[in-house]
Amino acid sequence: MVRLRSVPLTCLVYAGLHGVCFAQTTATNLLGPVWGVRPWLAQSGVSVGLNEISELFGNATGGIHTGADYDGLTELSLGVDLGRAIGLKGGTFNVSAFQIHGRSLSQDNLDDIDTISGIEASRATRLWEIWYDQQFRDGQYDIKIGQQSLDQEYITSASAGVFANTAFGWPALPSFDMYAGGPAYPLSSLGVRVRGNQGPFTALLGVYDDNPPGGAFDNDSQTNANKTGALFSLNTGALVIGEVDYALNTPSLGDAAKGGAAAGSGLPGVYKIGAWYDSGAFPDQRYDDQGGLLASPDSDGQGLMRQHDYAFYGVADQMIWRPDPNGPRSLNIFTRLMGGPGDRNLIDFASNLGLVLKDPLPGRDNDTLGFAGGFTKIGRNALEHDHDFQTLNPGVYAPLRSSESYLELTYQYVPVGWLTVQPDLQYTFMPGGGIANPDEPNTRVSNEFVLGVRSTIVF
Repeated sequence: MVRLRSVPLTCLVYAGLHGVCFAQTTATNLLGPVWGVRPWLAQSGVSVGLNEISELFGNATGGIHTGADYDGLTELSLGVDLGRAIGLKGGTFNVSAFQIHGRSLSQDNLDDIDTISGIEASRATRLWEIWYDQQFRDGQYDIKIGQQSLDQEYITSASAGVFANTAFGWPALPSFDMYAGGPAYPLSSLGVRVRGNQGPFTALLGVYDDNPPGGAFDNDSQTNANKTGALFSLNTGALVIGEVDYALNTPSLGDAAKGGAAAGSGLPGVYKIGAWYDSGAFPDQRYDDQGGLLASPDSDGQGLMRQHDYAFYGVADQMIWRPDPNGPRSLNIFTRLMGGPGDRNLIDFASNLGLVLKDPLPGRDNDTLGFAGGFTKIGRNALEHDHDFQTLNPGVYAPLRSSESYLELTYQYVPVGWLTVQPDLQYTFMPGGGIANPDEPNTRVSNEFVLGVRSTIVF
């Protein structure tokens, strides 16, 4: 089973870390004004977006076996500024949907934890988000109500959004530790989020249904009851998540629009701390519901349910070099750390770190070069389960899982404003944390070298 992951589909630009989502920030549309329809709709506060992401990835070495797969994502979104449309100042309505197609290389060939693409998901045509947002006091505060995807606002790093690997979007820890991967692409949950801004600080607090499909903990249900995204579940528990952001050396709106900063200002950055708490029940990774060992041949295979789950995280996204305050060239560094309890969670620690260079070559102002890596650790009780299995099943090859690590080198090339072409290289160490290869049961899944290319078209 492949857990759900996310890709940052909305450009998130904080504190002048400009250019890392440049396909959105600089793009014109392939179809232009569509015979005047777009500007006519804009007069009434209506905007329509249509994007297509296409990928071809293959593993040259390692994995269960070698090969290549194509996958793609079509996103359609509709936004309405209710101030323009009906005079409701500060009100915004948004609805979006996906058409997910192709195959998942991670599921077919790799069996890794940190899947190689954030858009990999079960094939479907589905509703994603539908919400209403109301601002107060000229945008200083706002409240959002409706079906929401957490990866659009929480745990985000603008610089990390350059990379294709899922771990740089919605990380492995919530993907494996929340019900069905959590309310993140391609799923979402009913909830309410409040946000407030005061100087350089922004605080977010949200309460959501914790189980988008409404099934058992280990059942993603993407292809079953919630294939269309129209099932609004309230069956399991409440997920509460909060985050505080600090923006350092934020440029003025005028400076940011020019791609630069005010004279004498320091290099911009964003720092975040956050946590989530889930009131639901979660299966222990070592003990069954009778108090015995899950690894025992006599076990019923049902984990002992432990009440509640939680995790803490931190994000840092800092520009460290900019030769010209008014020029596009800049170097950003980012890191994210997160951890949770090791008894009920398959993953109890995850981190990543990377560098992103904007304008890497002469004349390529909108291009971006990135290099990053990460580490994902198997939880304490899951590791003890592997020890138990070895003890209780002598003679059966059963390697101990420990951790998975990965590296990614990527380049975003923008030949025209509406098109981004992104060649990408990834290498994964100890796929799955060091699991056995199902096609060769006496060996581990070997390290994986993956090559691919992604294209993004803004219509």
